[in-house]
Amino acid sequence: MKQLMLGNEAVARGLYEAGCRLVSGYPGTPSTEITETVANYPEVYCEWAPNEKVALEAAFGASLAGARAACTMKHVGLNVAADPLFTLSYTGVNGGLVICVADDPGMHSSQNEQDSRHYAIAAKVPMLEPADAAESRDFAMRAFALSEQFDTPVILRMCTRISHSQSLVETGAREETPLRPYVKNPQKYIMAPANAIRRHPVVEARTRALTAFAETCDLNRLEMPGERAKLGIICSGTCYQYVREVFGNSQSQENSVGILKLGLVNPLPETLIRDFAARVDRLVVIEELDPVIETHVRAMGLAVEGKNLFPLEGEFSQNTVRKAFGLPLPPSVAAEPSIPVRPPVMCAGCPHRGMFYVLSRHKVTVIGDIGCYTLGMAQPLQAVDSVLCMGASVSGIHGFNKVGGKETEGKTVAVIGDSTFMHSGMTGLVNISYNASNSTVIILDNSITGMTGHQQNPSTGYNIHGDPATKVDLEVFCHAIGIQRVRVVDPYDLAACEQVLSEELAFEGPSVIISRRPCVLLKYVKPKMPVVIDRESCRGCKKCMKLGCPAIHMEGGRAAVDDTLCVGCGVCSQLCAFGAIREPSGGEQ
Repeated sequence: MKQLMLGNEAVARGLYEAGCRLVSGYPGTPSTEITETVANYPEVYCEWAPNEKVALEAAFGASLAGARAACTMKHVGLNVAADPLFTLSYTGVNGGLVICVADDPGMHSSQNEQDSRHYAIAAKVPMLEPADAAESRDFAMRAFALSEQFDTPVILRMCTRISHSQSLVETGAREETPLRPYVKNPQKYIMAPANAIRRHPVVEARTRALTAFAETCDLNRLEMPGERAKLGIICSGTCYQYVREVFGNSQSQENSVGILKLGLVNPLPETLIRDFAARVDRLVVIEELDPVIETHVRAMGLAVEGKNLFPLEGEFSQNTVRKAFGLPLPPSVAAEPSIPVRPPVMCAGCPHRGMFYVLSRHKVTVIGDIGCYTLGMAQPLQAVDSVLCMGASVSGIHGFNKVGGKETEGKTVAVIGDSTFMHSGMTGLVNISYNASNSTVIILDNSITGMTGHQQNPSTGYNIHGDPATKVDLEVFCHAIGIQRVRVVDPYDLAACEQVLSEELAFEGPSVIISRRPCVLLKYVKPKMPVVIDRESCRGCKKCMKLGCPAIHMEGGRAAVDDTLCVGCGVCSQLCAFGAIREPSGGEQ
């Protein structure tokens, strides 16, 4: 049966059909839909883990028990999971283990453009890279077979363009693979130094075997117009699609193009590449981000081009390829220059806005974190000073204040969302408590994982299926680790936010403010009627505009509200000194 699927949906289908029994993941664009789709298959146990390290370790446990298992994450999540990854390469697996990682060239929703292929090389594990949804399904299934054949975890590398593009997928029935027997084997699974030193040669022998496999396996494919070609291109993943679209019809005798399409991108073959290079007049590697394949080919002593033609940064396109080879660009239609730029902003009624307004007004230094609240950096609030990685705000404020002393204490806060706090903020707060840091941490609790599309987390009280689950009580947790002062405030109440913030900044010692109100986009959150602006009372002072709410704008020198966006949160009315903004009375719309 053929179906139109996103690449991520196809990966999920491949995991399902291959008999996978457990999938654990942490939401992160562009990988999120893999886990969300798997959750629709009742035969597979599926969960949101607190972070990617936990997800990989859970998958390892299932593999150890003899089941096929997988974990999912985005590229920066692999940083978090790197600790178990490198040792898993030594232990190997029992049941097949697949690590689904989605890179984000172009940084559509990420803080960097790291290339996950380096992890495969460094950890010495195989990596597969599909070029469309059909291959996404097929490679997910093949990854399990490779994992069990070579006793290794296998990384399946997706990217934004493949994850979020649709193509036809031929689906099949699920293969119910039996559990492999668990056999106690301390020498294989206990990585104490005496055992680990004996496992390293096993890893190197496995790499040699995988390299030999790469020479002849059908994951790597040669596409030649004849015996020879003027131009030879080595590529993988989405770059293969760009090459096919640009050169698909360029197969004349004078302008022939051969393609070596790599599906197994680690380890890379050598003989296959040498044979291909010998059959082309000019050899070029086209790959997004780092010159991984190019470096491999160059180390073989072959004359090759690559990053001299293509950039090290950003996402490629068909036109990127055309420009590199001096080919004419197809005609295009330019957008009207009058179309305004629409930068991302916090939604109308976002519960984070009130707290950020108060922080901005008090000119507090804000150590930020990863989530939709990162948008507090935007004008006019400009209330965030730094953002590094998941959980770094809580650890960062500790270091900032320890060296800043009286110059920064009482003038600096850390902000972190409830999901990010569960992911990796908790240990930083333990550090603050344990080392008596004079720091205030604000947990922005909107009762959901917001940025990636409303996934549950351990503080929401529901699991991935929406069923009731154990709920981590943030107040109790903070008290349990030694934080004596824990305050809860409604971010829609600006006066309360002002008071609590001032009191906690004045307090000398660790403290936590929980800014609690559910995300306005949650289905159970019912918006109020839009606020009404009395244009006669409005003085056009623009104080309400300082909130940066997309529902408020100026018309004819007076404030106006977009009724299609306003949710009646009432935060703007608290700023108006003239009483021009109010709730609608009976009959007012």
